[in-house]
Amino acid sequence: MPKVTEEHRAARREQIISAARKCVLRKGFHQASMADVIAESGLSAGAVYRYFKGKEQILESIADQSIGRVEDMLLELLADGAAPHPADVIETMLEWIVEHADDEEGDFTVIAVQAWGEAVRGGKVLDIVMPKIRQIRELWIEIARRWQAAGHLPADADPQHVGQALMGLFPGFIVQRLLVGDVTPRSYANGLRALLAAR
Repeated sequence: MPKVTEEHRAARREQIISAARKCVLRKGFHQASMADVIAESGLSAGAVYRYFKGKEQILESIADQSIGRVEDMLLELLADGAAPHPADVIETMLEWIVEHADDEEGDFTVIAVQAWGEAVRGGKVLDIVMPKIRQIRELWIEIARRWQAAGHLPADADPQHVGQALMGLFPGFIVQRLLVGDVTPRSYANGLRALLAAR
């Protein structure tokens, strides 16, 4: 029997995750079932369960991929001890989101909003999403610390509080983009620049 390569395993996992994304877009996190994912993937039930024990593991992989992309961008912007302006960070991230949101599997920001909606119900989705949101927020707190060290925030400002506020800008843009449609990365970042420049 031929040996299954790591590339083959990775391709199969991605095939299943891709199918799950499509199911979530159609039905939502709560309603999408393993049977739906199996049917969408075109694989046998045994093949799918060989890679994932259940829906929660697949959802965790989707969250890992989506939030991992955001985390990678933030880490790149913080490389070499940089202290980027928060508005520059926001604009860079949002430009990437707008560029990559729509693909053949649908808008991944819709999946993000559905994940948040399911997470507030508690249970497994909250357990999956909460640690990843905390990881991203820690990076925003680090941005606030560096910006403060560079003299751009008052000495008595609490970087933890600033990071919490900056974290809130990201979902705010996504909601406005999906529901109103008239917000752009540039307009959003310019609004933040104006607020931070105000005295």
